[in-house]
Amino acid sequence: MAEAAVEQISDAGVPVAGPYSPVVRAGDWLVTAGQVGIDPDTLQLAAGGAGPEAHQALANIRTVLAAAGAGLGDVAKTTVFVADLADFGAINDAYSHAFGDHRPARTTVEVAALPLGAAVEIEAWAYRPGRA
Repeated sequence: MAEAAVEQISDAGVPVAGPYSPVVRAGDWLVTAGQVGIDPDTLQLAAGGAGPEAHQALANIRTVLAAAGAGLGDVAKTTVFVADLADFGAINDAYSHAFGDHRPARTTVEVAALPLGAAVEIEAWAYRPGRA
């Protein structure tokens, strides 16, 4: 039997609220599900609004990428969904802190609503040749 084109990595260390994988491998690419700022220990959104939520969402992305043998330095592209573009500065600060000098391509989109009333949700595409 041929190997599946997409490998699901289901035990990634973050809460999953539905029938999806937090991260999948498709060839040399890792694609994360959108992550909101849920603390995996408390199962609550990070307190304090968009900035702390963005920090936690990026920590969750770091966790799911690590489960697939990658890190934030492998990220080539992110999409940031925000409930209010007025929060862009706080989100950008968290993003800069998480990525340091690494500068993946990014799209930011304002949306009407996010799961759990979150202020921000972030997804990432990482390039990591070979298997972990």
